[in-house]
Amino acid sequence: MRLTVWRFLDGNRAHEKQSAALLAGLRECVGEVTCCEIREPGSLAALRPAFADSLRRLPRPDLLFGAGRRSHWPVLLAKRWFGGISVAINRPTLPIRCFDYAIAPEHDRPAALENVILSRGALTEPLPRGDMQPGAGLLLLGGPSKHFRWDAQLVERQVAELLSAPVDWLVSDSRRTPAGALERVSASGARVQGWRHCPPDWLPRQLARAEQVWVTGDSISMVFEALQSEARVGVLQLPSRHRVNKVRSAMQRLVDQELVTDRVADARRPWSRQREALNQYYHCARALLRRCGWLDGGVVDPRI
Repeated sequence: MRLTVWRFLDGNRAHEKQSAALLAGLRECVGEVTCCEIREPGSLAALRPAFADSLRRLPRPDLLFGAGRRSHWPVLLAKRWFGGISVAINRPTLPIRCFDYAIAPEHDRPAALENVILSRGALTEPLPRGDMQPGAGLLLLGGPSKHFRWDAQLVERQVAELLSAPVDWLVSDSRRTPAGALERVSASGARVQGWRHCPPDWLPRQLARAEQVWVTGDSISMVFEALQSEARVGVLQLPSRHRVNKVRSAMQRLVDQELVTDRVADARRPWSRQREALNQYYHCARALLRRCGWLDGGVVDPRI
């Protein structure tokens, strides 16, 4: 089987990682996938004839997809002009019925429509296997968000308890991390790596080698990336901004299912149970192919 995919890119690294994950899943499921990467021009520019003209030289698409609101109109217009099946990754800002399918995280609570494929968190690409290093730990700091307040004292207490465990820690921050937070961690003697100095493949390599990964509770997308590894995954708690908090609820479900721990003391316990990766990139790709009628009937895949 051969598929031609038009993948729309909006310049947002997080969005492009999710569409790359879906592409990886499709390539694992079918024999050959040709991918045409299209830099989306923006919603208004997509209406201009020059955008349509730039697409005419491409092979006709079977699937068109992108993540992020800036990709929505380009995907829909390209489908109207050239055909194919349109897919929105994440809950779209436009009505879901505008797309043939939407792949949306459960915690975004999309409408229970026939064209919605639910994923457990954001789609993430597969990680290298067999690279886990015993005793290696990765600690990822987020920052204040619309769902959580950043309580510096609370975070520092939890981080100090983690760093006291007999683990070879590597600590990194993010764009949202308050100024000075990583410097205070560095002063404790832990190894640190600022996000500005991380090459594109740094995080997947570190996730693959870590025996345990801890993430501040604001970063649910990072938690799901960590769950693509075989490491113990832990969450540092933060105070919620609101009584109703869909991200906090999603985190609690992971804790209840024992996929994630919120007990910092667990960092001292040996990690003897290797957890299977979630592989949502693969499950959602296969679900999409099944709904499109592109899977050969009756073949049972053990990963499904």
